[in-house]
Amino acid sequence: MNLRVANAADAQYVETLCQWYAESARTRGVGIAKRDPNYLIKKMEKGDSIIAFIDDQLAGFCYIETFEDAKFVVNSGLIVNTELRKEGLGRAIKHRVFELSRMKYPAAKIFGITTSAAVMKINNELGYRPVTFPELTQSDDFWKGCSSCKNYGILMENQRKMCLCTGMVYDTLDDSFTQQSIEILAQER
Repeated sequence: MNLRVANAADAQYVETLCQWYAESARTRGVGIAKRDPNYLIKKMEKGDSIIAFIDDQLAGFCYIETFEDAKFVVNSGLIVNTELRKEGLGRAIKHRVFELSRMKYPAAKIFGITTSAAVMKINNELGYRPVTFPELTQSDDFWKGCSSCKNYGILMENQRKMCLCTGMVYDTLDDSFTQQSIEILAQER
């Protein structure tokens, strides 16, 4: 298993990733938001995503988004090749994107919304806690990302205060990642 920060050269995998997102939404019958290929490419180019391979075969992906001047960070779009699921790859990707988020944005709260029990379990292992939607970012840009979800009407009907997803947040800002980032910044000065 090879997990690494994605880069511009990984744009060749975007079409496949978008197909995986669409197929996952159909299979699960839940509201997975569609992903814009150009947006994923930008995440790769910026170093705000993790890509995974097994034996040189694309295996999974996840990316970082920031909101409210990086006060909030979300690890979004976790996807694993259906043929490689149940092998712990999703957990490994989620852990790696969490580490990347903490290193790049040590002062940010990391949050997510999901209908996936597996993702909720991983988030819990990482130290996230369930919260109500008003405790998450109130950025219109974040919530606009839900507009392609089939449950968007429910979200808007409830003034973005609840939906079928569960909101979770990691807000322990004095962890080892914060300390590592402080040390790295001090060395760079």
